[in-house]
Amino acid sequence: MATEGSSNPFEGIKKTTEIDGKTYSFFNLAELKDARYDKLPYSIRVVLESAIRNCDEFQVQKKDVENILNWEKNQSQSVEIPFKPARVILQDFTGVPAVVDFAAMRDAVKRLGGDPEKINPICPADLVIDHSIQVDVSRSILKYSPNPGGGQSSEVKGSQRSSCNLCVDPRSPISDQICPFHKRKTQGADALEQNQELEFERNKERFVFLKWGATALKNMLIVPPGSGIVHQVNLEYLARVVFNDGGLLYPDSLVGTDSHTTMINGLGVVGWGVGGIEAEAVMLGQAISMVLPEVVGYKLTGKVDQLVTSTDVVLTVTKHLRQIGVVGKFVEFFGPGVSQLSIADRATISNMCPEYGATVGFFPVDEKSLEYLRQTGRSEERIKFVEKFLREIRLFRNYNDPQEDPVFSQVVELDLSTVTSCCSGPKRPHDKVTVSEMKVDFNTCLNNKIGFKGFAIPPDKQSTKVPIVFDNQEYVLSHGSVVIAAITSCTNTSNPSVMLGAGVLAKKAVEAGLSVKPYIKTSLSPGSGVVTYYLRDSGVTPYLEKLGFDIVGYGCMTCIGNSGPLPEPVSEAIEKGDLVACGVLSGNRNFEGRIHPLTRANYLASPPLVIAYALAGTVLIDFEKDPLGTNPEGKLVYLRDIWPTREEIQAVEKEIVVPAMFTDVYSRIQQGNKRWNSLVAPEGQLYPWDDKSTYIKSPPFFEKMGKDVSKPESIKDAHVLLNLGDSVTTDHISPAGSIARNSPAARYLGNRGLTPREFNSYGSRRGNDAVMARGTFANIRLVNKFLSKAGPRTRHILSGDEMDIFDAAERYQKEGRQVIILAGKEYGSGSSRDWAAKGPWILGIKAVIAESYERIHRSNLVGMGIIPFQYVGGQTADSLGLTGTETFSIDVPDDLKAGQELQVKLSDGRTFQVKTRFDTEVELTYFRHGGILNYMIRRML
Repeated sequence: MATEGSSNPFEGIKKTTEIDGKTYSFFNLAELKDARYDKLPYSIRVVLESAIRNCDEFQVQKKDVENILNWEKNQSQSVEIPFKPARVILQDFTGVPAVVDFAAMRDAVKRLGGDPEKINPICPADLVIDHSIQVDVSRSILKYSPNPGGGQSSEVKGSQRSSCNLCVDPRSPISDQICPFHKRKTQGADALEQNQELEFERNKERFVFLKWGATALKNMLIVPPGSGIVHQVNLEYLARVVFNDGGLLYPDSLVGTDSHTTMINGLGVVGWGVGGIEAEAVMLGQAISMVLPEVVGYKLTGKVDQLVTSTDVVLTVTKHLRQIGVVGKFVEFFGPGVSQLSIADRATISNMCPEYGATVGFFPVDEKSLEYLRQTGRSEERIKFVEKFLREIRLFRNYNDPQEDPVFSQVVELDLSTVTSCCSGPKRPHDKVTVSEMKVDFNTCLNNKIGFKGFAIPPDKQSTKVPIVFDNQEYVLSHGSVVIAAITSCTNTSNPSVMLGAGVLAKKAVEAGLSVKPYIKTSLSPGSGVVTYYLRDSGVTPYLEKLGFDIVGYGCMTCIGNSGPLPEPVSEAIEKGDLVACGVLSGNRNFEGRIHPLTRANYLASPPLVIAYALAGTVLIDFEKDPLGTNPEGKLVYLRDIWPTREEIQAVEKEIVVPAMFTDVYSRIQQGNKRWNSLVAPEGQLYPWDDKSTYIKSPPFFEKMGKDVSKPESIKDAHVLLNLGDSVTTDHISPAGSIARNSPAARYLGNRGLTPREFNSYGSRRGNDAVMARGTFANIRLVNKFLSKAGPRTRHILSGDEMDIFDAAERYQKEGRQVIILAGKEYGSGSSRDWAAKGPWILGIKAVIAESYERIHRSNLVGMGIIPFQYVGGQTADSLGLTGTETFSIDVPDDLKAGQELQVKLSDGRTFQVKTRFDTEVELTYFRHGGILNYMIRRML
């Protein structure tokens, strides 16, 4: 039997090539001389190359290579294969708990007699701090009116000053300039500065901890806060496309601890989101175990209409692929329509891959990919070996040549000319609504019963209007009023066409005399400093600021729920009138309770449409028939009057977006800022835990772990902690947003002397298990069948008491009783959130019985040793007549097999079968060890 480190049996196809006097080596897959290779989808060729290059007859075996080559036959046979990605990427919400786990694993290894230095990333890892900043302040304290025609600009408070570029441009990462004439910071700098100051004030402990990790852990790059959004930084800077490892060339590939890691597929890099737990194992050199996927070929034809944006395309694709059903599959785009899309357009489509359910949405590298590498300042040396290598191994694509089309499991088609302007909502990203139907659709949602497309507002309450006073002026709020309008998220801020489109629209709106009501919380949070650069140079910044869209920070912000507080008069009015208020954002997620607790309806839209709905002040508008307002001459202004064409936008982009911008911004990305550089981190290979810290705490995952593996625990007389329905998301299970003042987490923090102002968000406290356990299932929109009202509450079955979910779990644990969860379809959909598995583990949840699972969340449950069971034969909790008041017993055999069906015995004598969703033998191994990290620790001993 081969041992780890055995020689590679494919050394014979390793070849060399010379480029500009330098010699490179690579595994030339074309030398396999196997007809099956040229039929493989390009995404599968990347997986094959990794298997061949890493074949050691231990983690990756020759039979695995054969299984991948035989994809056409094996694709639907649930064949298990290993995959070793080239690198790992993390953001700070998931990165902090990963580094906490590494520190705790070092402690465990030392306690068990091993060498803690062995706990180090082997696979390169990049961590971008982008999830911490919030929109505490929007618009600016000193508000100025830009005067495009020159002359005087007026300060809102009445003082006068002359117009100049510096005064109306937001401070960007490129410059800390203050206008030398007026001695004042730029308008946008006020909100940006205050939000960044609050970010460091709240997160100092976390940031100090990450600085420790940056030095204590080898092979890990940490990108400081204020640099941008992880996926945009990955696209514009971190992505290699082809790795050059000491002269050995191989395709870039990755996994990331964020579900939107898939964005990088738009540049021809295979990558997808995994749970933080699985990512940690990859960092430690472990291969991912996966089922060889089916690959759906998505053929694009035609050309996008001049008035349609890439956001409209992705929302159309998302709805289409959701209808087809691509969960657990790869999607690979091909056809002549692809060549019409820029890399930024492709990246937008790949970004929303989790929303249409696929593992990846892949665009193979072509000439436009090389053009993008040049545009973003990559070196000519890199571009040359990228092209030469990919052409050699037949991974370079010509989308206009059908002879290069591979074999797909299934082919579906979209004519891009049929795409129309649209949004998605009000509660799910795949519920597309055309802009022309928005008004009717929203009114229908008001009438519909509570659900994904319903709010059940009584007819006599649908015309409710609540007056508010804001800035000494009276306004009226009603159902459909827009209270949040955010240009946010890597999905769109990575795309110059839609960002410049928003800027051009803002310019035309201001010139037409239109404005945004001041109570609407408007914000612009770019994914990198490059955006600031080209918005400034194109001259649209002052117009965006005039409408309230000044830069509030560089990070995910509103898209992940860091939208900050609404003005008090607005909050009070929404609650008083029980209004269905709206958020409109250029993000990728709009699940209930995610964007803001008080915006029950949230719509995803392109950046120009975000501005359009902000101008309208309501979603109850038909832009074709209803005007946005009137110009100074009293003429009605319609959206069509100010909407820019793609040709108009592309002309600006071609002139303005140049490589020097990217080079300038990213040449300083690792330098950080004064706040980051002033942080002093502890030294040493073991982290000195501070018992008083409410941010960083040693987790309990390995406290009872021994050297030996124990037998699997059966489920015996377990009570149901929660009885849930369909589409319970990881936002429901482990919220990332604000901590409610009446929650168990708030009581915990309050008992440690913190005020509500200091609570911060759940996402920022993922390094403290005590907070996160109390925040598990703490979403105010959670629907639990045990109760008549949504909220983070449940019923303790034995006593009948209604209580907070954490308190009920704690009571069951004190009583020595096991608990499980009942759920419907798509359990765990949404973000790849490891605390959505860690939290339930701490609550004592032994298993989940669901109709189906989201891929990443199921993997996370396995990684924590929680058993994912699935109903069989189309059965559901309802069809079986389960009330959740029964107790459940399931005997788990010592020789449990992957996918094995087991019998569930109820306390009333009934029985039914469930399938054990351990899909591979490797997953079973992790379960037997009590979780993937326990397995890795034992490997290091």
